[in-house]
Amino acid sequence: MKIIRLALAVLVTFFFADMAHSAPLTFKSRSQSLSATGGGKYKPVETEVTWEASKTAVVIVDMWDDHWCPNAAKRVAEMAKPMNELLRLAREKGLLIIHAPSSTVDFYKDTPARKRAKGAPTAKPPVSLSKDVRWGTNWCWPNKSREPDLPIDDTDMGCDCEEEYPIREAWTRQIDLIEIDDERDAITDNGQEAYNLLAQHGIDNIILMGVHLNMCVLGRPVGIRQMVTIGKNVVLMRDMTDTMYNPKKRPFVSHFAGTDLVVQHVEKFWCPSITSTALTGKSPFRFKNDPRK
Repeated sequence: MKIIRLALAVLVTFFFADMAHSAPLTFKSRSQSLSATGGGKYKPVETEVTWEASKTAVVIVDMWDDHWCPNAAKRVAEMAKPMNELLRLAREKGLLIIHAPSSTVDFYKDTPARKRAKGAPTAKPPVSLSKDVRWGTNWCWPNKSREPDLPIDDTDMGCDCEEEYPIREAWTRQIDLIEIDDERDAITDNGQEAYNLLAQHGIDNIILMGVHLNMCVLGRPVGIRQMVTIGKNVVLMRDMTDTMYNPKKRPFVSHFAGTDLVVQHVEKFWCPSITSTALTGKSPFRFKNDPRK
């Protein structure tokens, strides 16, 4: 009898573990909608969304180990620990995790996670992927018929340090505070490889996070513009991102207020946003030196 009871207990454990693993994700997404009575102004609108975990991927963009702008590097390091915990929970829920540390994927060339991305069967996307090769990789430039200029001036490349630093490629890999599960995760900064992975796993839904929103998270070939263009359901995790914005430039607001403006730009013209609460059930992440209440 003891053996039977033990076997039943094991079966029940696996049953509920599988149920948790495949449970749908239900969360509130936020977009910006033109108000019918607001004189052309936008207002935030929340919508409840339910996605199948098995058809959802998280894409982490350019969370590098270093940056030419010291303040940017510090914020990445601060955000990396809570992001790593969030990714652990995402794996438990059955989401595919794609790490995209652009221009550094060769660091991982012999790892199973990198080979998983390279080995995914080639799939044909519904539209041509970006072919505009700049910044060392394919880049999705703003679609002027879809989005106006960004609400911040980042023409100085957006470093908010008091001292000026030379722009250089300071990164060599993804920051090691973010774990890569070689048994399940994938590594790529290539649009075609990313699409192959999504097709192989039947992924319809994408959660984007990482840095920097006004540059790489929007423009990389695994970023928001590309994923929306190929027809995926996309959300930005707005508390797990940052911008390259210098408050000394237009519109002369704090760095964090500038990031909020870019988030709202994305919500208006590209995709809704969510917070990490959707996966963790906890309060959203907040940078410690953000002075706003």
